[in-house]
This record gives sequence, C-alpha cells and structure tokens, in this order.
Amino acid sequence: MVSLHRTARASWSGDLRGGKGQMTADSGAFSNIGFSNRTRFENEPGSNPEELIAAAHAGCFSMAFSNVLAKAGYVPDQVSTRATCTLESKPEGGFRIAKMRLETRGRVPGIDEATFQRLAQEGEKACPVSNLLRCGLEIELDAVLESA
Repeated sequence: MVSLHRTARASWSGDLRGGKGQMTADSGAFSNIGFSNRTRFENEPGSNPEELIAAAHAGCFSMAFSNVLAKAGYVPDQVSTRATCTLESKPEGGFRIAKMRLETRGRVPGIDEATFQRLAQEGEKACPVSNLLRCGLEIELDAVLESA
C-alpha cells in the first residue's frame, strides 16, 4: 500500500475584512501566495482557496482521465481541463463551495465521440479530488473531443 503525504501551510494576520494571508507548499512548488478578503470576494489580484482547489481538481482530473483513456487503449495527445469553483453565500450567512465545473478538451487519436464521453465520465469517477469533493458538491463535466 502506498501512502503519500502532501503539505501546504497558510497564515493569516488581522480580521477577515482587512487582514491578509500567505499560502506556501512545503514542496516548494509555490511560496508565499498572498490572499485576502479582496482577492477572494472582489477579484483583486492574488489568489484564494477556491482557486487552489480548482487548480488541484483540474490537474487531478486531467491525470485520471488520461489514465482511463490509456488503459482503454487510447493514448491522448493532450487533455486540458479548466475547473471553475463556485463559492456562494448561504441564506443564514457565511459561504459555501457549491459547485465545481470541469471543462475538459482532449485530442485523442482514434477515439469516437461516444467512447470519449463514456471514458470522460469514468475519469471523473476515478479522480481522487472529485471523489473527495463529491460528498458535498455538485460536479459538472463538459468534455469536448478535439480533432487530432
């Protein structure tokens, strides 16, 4: 059995409205990414937790889908995925992550549309990040087969 551990850190200074934070991956992949209430809710330049969740989901799904394709005998030239994480307010106050939309495009030699769509769904079911998020989140998948 393989057990992997990946670690990231975040710190926050100040109150929610005026404060700011930094996120760093222990691997060194990213360091001191700034985030604040404004980067999260007002589209000020900088990152936010939802953007990082979306990046993780896009990367994980692209890998899982590519693996499902390869196991079925179709080695993709490219799988490219855009993930959009939706944060919405709750009636009782506060916020929740409500939905993730995956838009994936694939150039896969020799595959037909129906098989591509079926394998895209299998890839979504095999994606560890999808499986983590699925319990409390609607996940939409839009898969487009591009000409090779």
